[in-house]
Amino acid sequence: MLRRGLFVLLLSLPLGWAPAGRAQSAGSLFGFEHRDVAKVVQGTDTLRNAWAGGLNSAQFSSIELNGDNQPDLYLFDRISRRSMTFLSAPAVGGGRRWQYAPEYEALFPTDMQNWVLLRDYDCDNRPDLFTASQIPGNIRVFRNVAGAGGRPSFQLTAPNLYYFDPAPPPGDVNITTGGFNLPDIRDVNGDGKVDILCHDFGGNYDIRLFLNTSSSCGGLTFAPPIERWGGTRICFSACTSFVFDNATCRSVQQINHTSGNNLLTLDLDGDGDLDMLTGRDYCTELTKVINSGTNLVPRMTSTGLETNFPSNTTPAHLANFPSPYYLDLTFDGRPDLAVTPNVFDNLDTLDTRQTVLLYENVSATSTPTFEYRRNDFLQRDMLDLSEKAAPTFGDLDGDGLKDMLVGGVSRNTPNGFYRATLSYYRNVGTATKPVFRLIDSNYLGLAGPGQFYSSLRPSLVDLNRDGALDLAFSGNSRGSSYNFVGYLLNTAAANQPAAYNLGSIAYIDNLPSRQYDNATFADIDGDGNVDLLVGTDTNALPGGALRYYRNNGTLPLRSAFVLVNNDFGQLRTDANQRPVSLASTVADIDGDGTIDMLTIDTTGELRFFPNLRAQSAIFLDRSDLLYNSLLGQYQATNLGGKLTNSYALAATDLNADGAPEAFVGTETGGVVAFGTRNNLLLGTRQAAALAVGLSVYPNPATATATVEAAQPVRLTLLDLTGRRVRTATTPARTHALDLRGLAAGLYLVRAETAAGQSSVLRLAVR
Repeated sequence: MLRRGLFVLLLSLPLGWAPAGRAQSAGSLFGFEHRDVAKVVQGTDTLRNAWAGGLNSAQFSSIELNGDNQPDLYLFDRISRRSMTFLSAPAVGGGRRWQYAPEYEALFPTDMQNWVLLRDYDCDNRPDLFTASQIPGNIRVFRNVAGAGGRPSFQLTAPNLYYFDPAPPPGDVNITTGGFNLPDIRDVNGDGKVDILCHDFGGNYDIRLFLNTSSSCGGLTFAPPIERWGGTRICFSACTSFVFDNATCRSVQQINHTSGNNLLTLDLDGDGDLDMLTGRDYCTELTKVINSGTNLVPRMTSTGLETNFPSNTTPAHLANFPSPYYLDLTFDGRPDLAVTPNVFDNLDTLDTRQTVLLYENVSATSTPTFEYRRNDFLQRDMLDLSEKAAPTFGDLDGDGLKDMLVGGVSRNTPNGFYRATLSYYRNVGTATKPVFRLIDSNYLGLAGPGQFYSSLRPSLVDLNRDGALDLAFSGNSRGSSYNFVGYLLNTAAANQPAAYNLGSIAYIDNLPSRQYDNATFADIDGDGNVDLLVGTDTNALPGGALRYYRNNGTLPLRSAFVLVNNDFGQLRTDANQRPVSLASTVADIDGDGTIDMLTIDTTGELRFFPNLRAQSAIFLDRSDLLYNSLLGQYQATNLGGKLTNSYALAATDLNADGAPEAFVGTETGGVVAFGTRNNLLLGTRQAAALAVGLSVYPNPATATATVEAAQPVRLTLLDLTGRRVRTATTPARTHALDLRGLAAGLYLVRAETAAGQSSVLRLAVR
């Protein structure tokens, strides 16, 4: 973000604040860390990696991360461009399991796209990183050098790979895989050096082999391509159409699909040479082609073609673009087979909660035998609603505990169509140890029949100040780019099970209407009314990425929100551009008694704006928010950086410790959870309260609470979004707070003396 007006605003910011981009040691600096904030239960399963954030189009590689000599997992999600890391960890009761370990993700480059494969090219037993170049279709390489403690550390070795073409005029030529293809990188000819196999980038018909001609292991020089490796040509008249022995494809008058191909070579028949598995875009099948020749003189024939692979078990069919990966996933030392969709986006075809097919290799020999195990490997352990997750929290059943609603888009609907839904997770735990159990994956029937939303981003908020949580949501109607912000008023009394009538939905007037706009409700001006912030990409109206609509307290509610600032905070990227798909949440996040704002956009970076009401016209922020325990420092979050990514934000105190947790709903349908570090309310604010002699009892309280101070004070009772819910403006040493009508939850009692001293204590209302 831009940093204009820095000196003036620094005077009003809390101790420990620093501009974004500056290196920060841990110290007492406020920030976040990945944390399993609550258990999540679906059916009979307690999700082991509930808050990992979901998977859509994962690419698998093996790497040793933590120095225990156990192969770990690296995943690159092609849709979101997000790196994910999993450790091989001991399982309760014996054996091993995959444990999400986000602290290792920071070890990998942050600007990768299209594809990532980890392969050891320098023979040091540490896999190096091959990925798409910044020049579309090319390859770049990062060498894995030993970092601190033997951890991986990647250094750019080759921004582009070349082969030497001796034809006049001689010179280097880029090795180009094409923008959609996934290459295969391995030693093909048995000389110990990695070679490159990829489809012809022009028509994607033939497979080209680039042999590594380096004098020793570790070089990256390549010969001109050997065209049509194995004599195979892919014909695009049908998904399983091939010709062999250098034959040509028949001309068929129908649509040809040439968007991309995947490629994996491995010895499938145990004869010592490389066979092939391949899948293509717009197709469902994974095809096996057996090599009846050798690695040096490969020969593929029609007799070795299997278009329903594996034929001995459930075939590896996906709705689109299956891609195979060969590595040990079951901890038995034998490489297994994972098959995932290698798509850039989901064109209404995939149920992306079930896109990782696992085939266990059960063979006791070098010839693999694959048996189907499941279609949701790793995903089954995550909270994963398919796509565009959006969480919100509040007491829906009237038991005093915060429940969870998550918007998402999937085929998990009554009619099987691709629709937006709300999933209701009831808190069956306690106030300090929440446990969310899935109760309803189509809450209020918003996925149909008769409802057609392409996105839903909910918010549980008391809009009409009656103490009961209303349900607001921004979303899109099916097949439309029109965005709305609607709401359902809760007709139940405070602290009773919520009652929403879908027939009484209302829509807020005069808002931007760009697809995937994000609505945030919070009391921005401190008048007790809930105002509205809208993150929008609209170009139809002048202004910036964040619009502030003040609630003027009039009726009807739908007309009460009036535009005050069409470029709230003047938020800009480092390139002085408007952030895209901006989402925000507002709460007292750092515990200093003032409301703050947290944002995220398509970059996948969280940005923190402290003391929102004290900010000037141009807001200042921090982005080095995430504490990495592995590195012992703060860093920027990186949840994927694709321009079409859509994120959602929420902040709420789940464990009643006075510090709100932060939640990011991801493009890949999951939720990432963060706990706070060095929250001021848990330390210095408590000390300040003691200095004023502030106390509150009983705590927790129900109908009333008594507040006492060593000297006369004025009181303000705020919820965690900063909304003023009770005031006592006459100074006194003792105040009786009337809590009737307030929703159960955590509140902040702010006391101020006539001399301007202030302190804050938390109050739990049951």
